Amino acid sequence: MPAPLTAEHHRLAEHAGRDTDWKLWGPYLSERAWGTVREDYSATGEAWTYFPHDHARSRAHRWSEDGLLGICDRRQNLCFAIALWNERDPILKERLFGLAGPEGNHGEDVKEYYYYLDSTPTHSYMQALYKYPQAEFPYRRLVEENRRRDRFAPEFELMDTGVFDEDRYFDVFAEYAKAAPDDVLIRLTLVNRRRSPSGGGPAPARLHVLPHLWFRNTWSWGHAWLTKPELHAEGPGVVVANSKHLKSQWLYCDGAPELLFTENESNAERLWGVPNKLPHVKDGIHDAIVNGAQGRVNAEMRGTKVAAHYPLDLAPGETRVLRLRLTARTLPHPFQSFEEVLDLRMKEADDFFSTVMPARLSEDERAVMRQALAGLMWSKQYYGYDVDAWLDGDPANPPPPPERKHGRNSEWMHVHTSDILSMPDKWEYPWFAAWDLAFHCVPIALIDPDFAKRHSSSCCASGTCTLTGRFPPTSGRLAT
Repeated sequence: MPAPLTAEHHRLAEHAGRDTDWKLWGPYLSERAWGTVREDYSATGEAWTYFPHDHARSRAHRWSEDGLLGICDRRQNLCFAIALWNERDPILKERLFGLAGPEGNHGEDVKEYYYYLDSTPTHSYMQALYKYPQAEFPYRRLVEENRRRDRFAPEFELMDTGVFDEDRYFDVFAEYAKAAPDDVLIRLTLVNRRRSPSGGGPAPARLHVLPHLWFRNTWSWGHAWLTKPELHAEGPGVVVANSKHLKSQWLYCDGAPELLFTENESNAERLWGVPNKLPHVKDGIHDAIVNGAQGRVNAEMRGTKVAAHYPLDLAPGETRVLRLRLTARTLPHPFQSFEEVLDLRMKEADDFFSTVMPARLSEDERAVMRQALAGLMWSKQYYGYDVDAWLDGDPANPPPPPERKHGRNSEWMHVHTSDILSMPDKWEYPWFAAWDLAFHCVPIALIDPDFAKRHSSSCCASGTCTLTGRFPPTSGRLAT
């Protein structure tokens, strides 16, 4: 007897029939856009050194954005993600850190602890976890020690540095629930995991939580048809996002936190030693929070990047919850029935996965299978790439070196794609890998046959497959 249809099955059917766009928003934001081939305009194809991690906080990405446990719309016009600061790190934690290819004794490797815990196929409910040390994050030590070791030695991991000793870290849970296809509830749960010994414990730990909303930079490259969008404040804790590519969105931030606005534009002065065209640049929020710099955020409360600033003091074992809502409608009471909607979507996720799991599985096996499927869903990524335009360069920038015309990806000039793809790993492999596209379709079909079909057809689309039937990377790898 077939399993009864659940609310999630109905959402999948509505989306497949193009009745309702339940997948407009999803976890399509990469965990790493720095160090990728798409952002590399060098003569020699040295992607890791052309756009290193140290540039990421200050440099506008050309093709794809990244962020921590974030979401975006399917064309990555507007992005939302979390940033953190423990008052010890030299930079805001806005994205995952890892070793570049030449730095690791076993190649590139993410050096963070994060977990994709749950996601329905329509992303009507999602949950993920990031573990943030309270001690200074050992960026330099991780690089230097792994570089010192040869390939026969074990990797030097974040846990080996001692930053998690005595459980001195924060658990950062991010949950997303859709009240409607264009109405996303966001709950951030912050937990101080530090143990409190008997007879008095350590003092509370300070954690700055900065949920970010920003537009992907499509306007700085000299193409006249791409107009600049804008974010601006509309009352305490309320941001409006206006763009011709996406209908107006409102971000409601519970508790009326301070709003910090800047522009998603490169800090040319820091990166290349030339004056900035604008007074407010991408790393302005970082400078305002970490360095206490004055004038780095826009006092007029407008820009293309904004953060809501929540400074928290958490005692050992204490939990705090922050609520936000990203929606395409004005709401007089945005947090009314907030918890009820989240609870309902969690129950609906349970109902849906109960129809997927084989009855013979134990509870532990069910948990493993469900989290594995969550990893597949969270590893979707917006993938935009026009190889011809990438080789030619943009009107607003100097012409790329001529060597690129005969280098990497020069034989794939027909590739022009803007789609959601399933990645094997959104940190290590933010690229178009045809074999992974095909392999992923098998388990994805268990929960979302429509996406599996459309996903596999992406390999054969006119924007990827050649006229002779070649598609990347089976016959000459498309490095991205």
